[in-house]
Amino acid sequence: MIELLDFNESDFDQLLKHIESPEFLKQWSGSAFTYPLTRSQLASYIDGANMDGSDQYIFKVKAVGSSETIGHIALGKVDRVNESARMGKVLVFPAARGKGFAAPMIEELLRIAFEQLSLNRVSLGVFSFNVRAIHRYEKIGFQREGLLRQNTKVKGEYWDLIEMSMLKREWNERKYSQ
Repeated sequence: MIELLDFNESDFDQLLKHIESPEFLKQWSGSAFTYPLTRSQLASYIDGANMDGSDQYIFKVKAVGSSETIGHIALGKVDRVNESARMGKVLVFPAARGKGFAAPMIEELLRIAFEQLSLNRVSLGVFSFNVRAIHRYEKIGFQREGLLRQNTKVKGEYWDLIEMSMLKREWNERKYSQ
């Protein structure tokens, strides 16, 4: 249904047009970038990514058989000693929303993490108001680990962050039960 391909400089403009506000940038990337997002920030973001032994894998998402990019997803903070990483920067572009692409792109990233990179744990953080994303992550099999209260301040308002993770054994149990 979808494929993950290396995100590179030719993809910058398409991503940039979807980052419309400081609030959306914060929701999408946490503190990784500053608004307005620039090509220079994205160039630093991809520097050294997607190579053997890299600590970061950054992807554009395409529907199989289409040349159109429908989203973005990343696996960062890859720690080969502790066999862990952090999923983030998950974005389905507006024209592709509601078409069932979110779960397959997350599942493909998890497949890469657990099967190709042989990791044991993938974590993520999601703001508590993003109820649709939380539901999606739970349906895929992520477990809530905790709540970081008033973790992020945006325009004078505090946002709570929910920490979630999935372990390789949970991935395998889910994969083999389907």
